[in-house]
Amino acid sequence: MDMNNKVAIITGAGRGVGRSTARLLARAGARVILFSRTRAQLDEAVAEITREGGQALAMVGDVSREEDVQNLFQRAQQSYGSIDILINCAAIVAVKPFTDMDTALWDQVININLRGTFLCCRAAFQQMMEQKQGVIINISSLSGVKGVEKFPGLSAYNVSKSGVASLTEILAVEGKPHNIRVCAVSPGAIDTEMLRQAAPHLKAGMTPDELADILFFLAGDSGRMFSGSNIELFTNA
Repeated sequence: MDMNNKVAIITGAGRGVGRSTARLLARAGARVILFSRTRAQLDEAVAEITREGGQALAMVGDVSREEDVQNLFQRAQQSYGSIDILINCAAIVAVKPFTDMDTALWDQVININLRGTFLCCRAAFQQMMEQKQGVIINISSLSGVKGVEKFPGLSAYNVSKSGVASLTEILAVEGKPHNIRVCAVSPGAIDTEMLRQAAPHLKAGMTPDELADILFFLAGDSGRMFSGSNIELFTNA
């Protein structure tokens, strides 16, 4: 699929799914902006993309900080003039029994996973409405899907990912008149550091590269029929 000269912002792009997705988009010709909190990981990812002939910028910041998100989108517009694709991969997980959950930890998970997605989506909407086009893909989780098996200690994570799915649904409605399509992907066990931290007993059934392939499809024209969808991926091996 040709992504030549498309401009894509990927959050959580220093590792895992975000990094794999940024690399895949760049290989297809997109100009990518990688955003995360860890400079060393971003530099490694950008160097990898550049070695393969791609175009990439790195920006360090926290998706839960409004100022950082504003700077991200301003830099993207200044550098490339438009934003065609936003893929929200940034997330954290905390494993703690609910009765032991302190407010600060709860807020940290909700702020990164849900507030961060809101801030990035809002900034993207503001620019995409002017352009009259755009694609937003949010990463939710089976942990946020009703009726799917839940695991103890993940209350904040589950709530945050349920919120991401709900936000996606309403944004697809509000984006439709402006030719902005929004969808979510809710994977199960992906072979990432987060899975090993949250549920080491689970065996991953999908790699970051395999999920990146799905996100790549959704970002292109072939994914246009999925706006408003929350695509559930039962990836446990």
